Amino acid sequence: MTTSSALDSFLDKWRTRWPEWSVAEPFVPEAQRSLAVAWFALLQEFDDILNTNGDPTPSDAKLAWWGEELRSWAGQRSRHPLGRVLEPVRAPWAELAQALPDLVEARAASVAPAQALHALQAYAGAVAAVEAVMFEAPARGDVTTPVLVQTLAQRLQEAGVAAVPRALLDAGSDTAAQRWAQHLLARWPARVAGPRVRRMYASLARTRLQARAQGSEPKVTPLRTLLRTWWAGRG
Repeated sequence: MTTSSALDSFLDKWRTRWPEWSVAEPFVPEAQRSLAVAWFALLQEFDDILNTNGDPTPSDAKLAWWGEELRSWAGQRSRHPLGRVLEPVRAPWAELAQALPDLVEARAASVAPAQALHALQAYAGAVAAVEAVMFEAPARGDVTTPVLVQTLAQRLQEAGVAAVPRALLDAGSDTAAQRWAQHLLARWPARVAGPRVRRMYASLARTRLQARAQGSEPKVTPLRTLLRTWWAGRG
């Protein structure tokens, strides 16, 4: 497989999970479009590691590899296809690498919602710090919480009840996932801080979480997506 086709496979995997982005992307500055998709594809790799099922050993090894890879980007020695796009950005890659082990610990079932949020706080902060540099948007307001809540929402989407804190399970497992979605939604304002691409991505993810909190399917149409992401992108 060539470097170009390997890169396309990672980008296409993310686009397949987020088909709405094709409608939103025209609102992203043209110079940032390929960068945004590569970045979100990288975060998806980390989401997949966080939400792994079964034997975690291969995923843990992959995460360790990613830690080494991110640290190498400071010296422009990327090995991964996504690095060809992302490495030139002089972002705090080493700080993100340092936070990656938190994903392993965050797999364990949390006792309470606060514990689940705390487990990924440093990771979310590292992600937000990279985005501030990558998309040339100095941090204003709380840029960490939107990343944190979106990561936990994605975990709920992928892992289901296994992602729900035990305190909510004790109140009844049938609606536990819905209650956890409602809890996360309460911490996720409709308009979030951060770069334009994060605000737009968050608006798409928040729509999915809203549906989960209501026990329904997301109402996704091109027009709804267009209006939603336009509004989010305005800041």
